[in-house]
Amino acid sequence: MSNEIKRIAVFTSGGDAPGMNAAVRSVVRTAGYNDLHVYGIHRGYDGMINGSIKRLERRDVGNIMHRGGTILKTARSEAFRTKEGRKQAYDSLMAHDIDACVAIGGNGTFTGANIFMQEYDVPFVGLPGTIDNDIYGTDYTIGFDTAINTAVEAVDKIRDTADSHNRLFFIEVMGRHSGYIALHTGIGSGASSIFLPEIDDSIEELSEILTKSAKRKKLFNLVIVAEGNKNGNAMEIADKIKKLNPEYDTKVTIIGHLQRGGSPSCFDRVLSARLGFAGVNALLDGKSGVALGVVNDEISYTPFEDAITKTKTLNKDLVKMAEILAL
Repeated sequence: MSNEIKRIAVFTSGGDAPGMNAAVRSVVRTAGYNDLHVYGIHRGYDGMINGSIKRLERRDVGNIMHRGGTILKTARSEAFRTKEGRKQAYDSLMAHDIDACVAIGGNGTFTGANIFMQEYDVPFVGLPGTIDNDIYGTDYTIGFDTAINTAVEAVDKIRDTADSHNRLFFIEVMGRHSGYIALHTGIGSGASSIFLPEIDDSIEELSEILTKSAKRKKLFNLVIVAEGNKNGNAMEIADKIKKLNPEYDTKVTIIGHLQRGGSPSCFDRVLSARLGFAGVNALLDGKSGVALGVVNDEISYTPFEDAITKTKTLNKDLVKMAEILAL
């Protein structure tokens, strides 16, 4: 396949994640080193459909490694869910003589690539770009480390005011289906409790924890809430606790999209560079239909079908440790 691939395209899709630019930079420069022509697709699958495809040179990706977001922009495409939309996308790729694609995104991005490859003979590899760290087949996803550092920094600031006023703070972080951000943020910030989508924690149990904390004369408590947990959002949980423990001065903070922005951490920059480099080389080695990742600090290759259907579970030891350290 290495003799067949002369032109590759790279795009970012779905939610943005710090480190995407570093991944794009790595793809472009690795491809250039291998005498490949590289094209950037703007706004993900929508751009592929609309022909928003532009040649990228080494100089185009200079001075972007430290920037958050994505210079290629991103979007979620409803049109790509249709056969007609995918046919238009294929025609656009062929109009630019694109031989293969590097897709940077999450579950939805890989699902789209997997369906597209079943219909058309265009090799794809995927780089896991999502702050949720919920992609099966990799220990870490691009953007996760930056997101939890941003969240912990925010919680540290909230801790200062919580301590000053002896307050109970409920802090909501991202994670509709995955508790990785909440779990790591909770451990890193010394939270009293963590509400995760994967675990059925009860409001009554939290109320008991707060009562025990009061007996130990603990002056304030921080509760980290993943937005997708089964007990409701941070505001709803705070209201329920207020009814059970009216003596607490409760406050709610939603960190929100702050977690997606900002300059990527060194860890995310190195991870992105490794994955971008490995992605291009995977295509040249004849690999296709795989999501790249890092497992035990080694590059891994997971078929798209597994990456999008298998569930990445939380580390049970970390969950237990978080419970013990919060006592």
